[in-house]
Amino acid sequence: MTVTATSVDESDRLEPQSAPASRWAVRLRRLVPAAAAALSGVLLYVSFPPRTLWWLALPAFAVFGWVLRGRGWKAAFGLGYLFGLGFLLPLLVWTGVEVGPGPWLALVAIEAIFVALVGVGVAAVSKLPGSPVWAAAVWIAGEAARARAPFHGFPWGKIAFGQADGVFLPLAAVGGTPVLGFAVVLCGFGLHEIVRLLVERRGTGAVRRPAAAVALLSVAVPVAGALGARTLVTDKAENGTVTVAAIQGNVPRAGLEFNAQRRAVLDYHARETERLAAEVKAGKVDKPDIVLWPENSSDVDPFADATAAAVIEQAAKAIDAPISVGGVVERDGKLYNEQILWDPVKGPTDTYDKRQIQPFGEYLPLRSLVGAINKNWTSMVRQDFSRGSKPGVFRMANAKVGLVTCYEAAFDWAVRSEVTDGAQLISVPSNNATFDRSEMTYQQLAMSRVRAVEHSRTVTVPVTSGVSAIIMPDGRITQKTGMFVADSLVQKVPLRSTETPATRLGILPEMALVLVAAGGLGWAVGAGVRRRRAEDA
Repeated sequence: MTVTATSVDESDRLEPQSAPASRWAVRLRRLVPAAAAALSGVLLYVSFPPRTLWWLALPAFAVFGWVLRGRGWKAAFGLGYLFGLGFLLPLLVWTGVEVGPGPWLALVAIEAIFVALVGVGVAAVSKLPGSPVWAAAVWIAGEAARARAPFHGFPWGKIAFGQADGVFLPLAAVGGTPVLGFAVVLCGFGLHEIVRLLVERRGTGAVRRPAAAVALLSVAVPVAGALGARTLVTDKAENGTVTVAAIQGNVPRAGLEFNAQRRAVLDYHARETERLAAEVKAGKVDKPDIVLWPENSSDVDPFADATAAAVIEQAAKAIDAPISVGGVVERDGKLYNEQILWDPVKGPTDTYDKRQIQPFGEYLPLRSLVGAINKNWTSMVRQDFSRGSKPGVFRMANAKVGLVTCYEAAFDWAVRSEVTDGAQLISVPSNNATFDRSEMTYQQLAMSRVRAVEHSRTVTVPVTSGVSAIIMPDGRITQKTGMFVADSLVQKVPLRSTETPATRLGILPEMALVLVAAGGLGWAVGAGVRRRRAEDA
């Protein structure tokens, strides 16, 4: 009896201590999916430039698939939001370099909602046959939505833009950024499915052959497709060559304050062009056929300011070549971010007005509401820029040059329209001085590399403060500058006119993937309704 009593007493003493421990264990287990979702988002961010760790996108999506499998919509929304925060908070930190954390955090909070909704969709299709295919299509549908809304969209952070150094890059020539991104995400979800089936086999000793086949194909097909698509990637000239000069004049200092020194920026670019002209005259550098200045290289309107016009004219005559000048122009009371074709003999002969202008940078949506929150933000954008309405293809020497101004490089339609309008090479004049030495310039440069392969065109990137670059149609960077230095890049580049499948197909691959996503979601919802009816019966 004594032994029994002692055993009971010990049991009574141990039980209250073990119960809290078990509760803590349960809570910790519940935190694991949340932590995994956030950390896999960070892993996806690390796969983006300036790092060349493109392959980290695969395990990032494999973990994302694991945390979402079989989840209800509320849990999936929360986990998707955490994944979005882990990815977008560090990716977009440059948006707050000069204006503080408010706009950065607001942008990420909104964009992460799209990722959260994608999480709900991925969880819904996670138990369907062929789930990696449906889940990858849902992700691309989310990217399609982000590229269009709100405020005309914000495609920054498309999975394709992190793959400029990856084996999947040739798929951009097949179906553009949607097909490239789909292949990467499919491969990631396929890896999760392979691991899940292996674990399941260890537990049961059996494997479902159809599921295993789908999982293996989800990894093998994207890789095989990318290898096969390499035949579409070439830097061979089709319409001769042109010697191009990309001018980086630099700015007096980084940050928004440089706009107060607009004349100095113009002088810097004219001075660098004249320095290049002296080197050409001395026989040190090949004479360029065309010269490309960056966005905002003349924020002084040369149509209204005779002195600014004279500075540009002098530079054009010194180099004896047409110059594409990035200017801020006021016409009929409206502001335009404009590229101006300046001929050394005829002066200004053509213009292109930026069509995809940047919200909260070049125009202010909800101005009265934003002003009520913070008047400093409205003072930064005193007057909204107006949108252009037509593609911009300049005839410069023997080349047709398509203009894609800075922010526009993130939008599929803005780049494709220049190529279908006849562009034989593309120029992406940009101004990244506002964002100091952040990763923004490298992220944008990666976009231009993807665009080069997507449309099989040489892409030049003249930037006010760096990094300027020349990119071959196969995505290779052959020359680039440092940051916040005055420099120029001169190179003979190929001219091409063949349209890739991606150029010809345009929006069709993206719409096809959106329909696949809709089909998977419809199937999942229908199966859920039938299951509940069966349970009720």
